[in-house]
Amino acid sequence: MSKHVINLIKFGENQTLDFKHSITDSKKIARSLVAFANTEGGTLLIGVKDNGSIVGVDSEEEYYMVEAAAQMFCKPEIHFDVTKWVINAKTVLEVVVKPSSKRPHKAPDKNGDYKAFIRINDENMVATPIQLKIWKADRNRKSIRLTLTEKENILFDYLKINQKITVGQYSRIAFMSRIDAENTLIKLTVLGLICYTASLDEEYFSINNGFEEEI
Repeated sequence: MSKHVINLIKFGENQTLDFKHSITDSKKIARSLVAFANTEGGTLLIGVKDNGSIVGVDSEEEYYMVEAAAQMFCKPEIHFDVTKWVINAKTVLEVVVKPSSKRPHKAPDKNGDYKAFIRINDENMVATPIQLKIWKADRNRKSIRLTLTEKENILFDYLKINQKITVGQYSRIAFMSRIDAENTLIKLTVLGLICYTASLDEEYFSINNGFEEEI
């Protein structure tokens, strides 16, 4: 029912929801598809203004633009589901992208260079170098071996008191080089012991809620 779309619009644009008035550039849409696939997945409502007003679109033309974006400008290709809704005689396309196991997906930036994008709040941002390293390490998870040493214990003791830590902070408190601190944090993230978060103004690590009860 169209109430489904109305209820989505009430939430406003966020981490998993993006509004598009229309599609004039498949490359730009590719960035949204990639950002959703690389993060938590999400929904693209086409035919809806940023303020939530429904303007409607030509469903066939818009669908082919999304298809072109997914097939031609997303590397690797992204699969999506689409539903057509008619609300007050206006057509809205709901494009749903699931989180991908093939991360990182890449799309062309404004200069035409292919970059991995992630979704942060209601914006598509280029993935950080640390995020790219986490994805790479995750693909080789089976080869990761970890022995908890004093360095890791320093980290967990710090996170028992503080909610988050940056690479620089860990490097200082554990007397490690920055690259060693970063590699340790990446390894612990891939193993699910801690979580990595990138926001618009910082990136940090925190204890995985499931693991927190064990330390």
